[in-house]
Amino acid sequence: MLKQKVKTVRALERGLDVLMEVQSSSGTSLNELHQKLGLPKPTLLRMLVTLSKSGLVWQRIADGTYHASAVSLARPKADLTSEIAEIASPFMEELGHQVHLPSAIAVPRFDHMTIVETNSPLVQLQAAMLGPVGTKLSYIHTATGRAYLAHCDGDERDTLIERLRPANAGGEEEQALRHILDEVSSRGYSLRDPAHSWFDRNKQTVLRDGRRSMAVAVRLHGKPVASLNITCPTRDGEGDEAVLCHLDLLRRTAAGIGRALERLHA
Repeated sequence: MLKQKVKTVRALERGLDVLMEVQSSSGTSLNELHQKLGLPKPTLLRMLVTLSKSGLVWQRIADGTYHASAVSLARPKADLTSEIAEIASPFMEELGHQVHLPSAIAVPRFDHMTIVETNSPLVQLQAAMLGPVGTKLSYIHTATGRAYLAHCDGDERDTLIERLRPANAGGEEEQALRHILDEVSSRGYSLRDPAHSWFDRNKQTVLRDGRRSMAVAVRLHGKPVASLNITCPTRDGEGDEAVLCHLDLLRRTAAGIGRALERLHA
């Protein structure tokens, strides 16, 4: 029997082309989709908004790129980093609207933390711009790194400290670092101060950039998987009060991200 000839739905075909292009990339912009698919930008934008409302696509705040959903039921299991970035994004958008200061969320790597999302483009505070995505942050000298290092379990902390230890480091320097981390763990949030003597990729920047930062851990089933920060520019002599006044909101935001991750991993 001959197959009945049925016309295809052109709009659906184009929408699927957009979805497949987004899924095949590690992040793509509206202009890149326009160049690859030849569709008008207003048409592409309507399709992307529709796909976003359907939970198939999300837009990263940090650079405006579009990504296939890492948490949609329509997708195979994604890596935790992609899930954290996607889930954190709307929480960070709301946080930026409330405190009018930039925030970033970072995940642990071998010897550093890596930023996976930031709301800096929404806040547009030039003196405290964070990111871009992929920026490496020190475990020792940034509030973001300290928040994770202080709350990971003892074995992981020992392993990371061993990786970070300079060749000529003394025992007193390590004890000073552990004391800092114990204080962070006790109070539940981290700051850049006090400074520590070990040198790494971020130490000089942290000492010179005139900023204050505060960070808390983001937990999944009780285990830290990321750190969320708030950063602001400060005048000479100004203390950490500029960020500490937002501590409760930062904690609530991190807890909300953690609960959303737990629902995904229930």
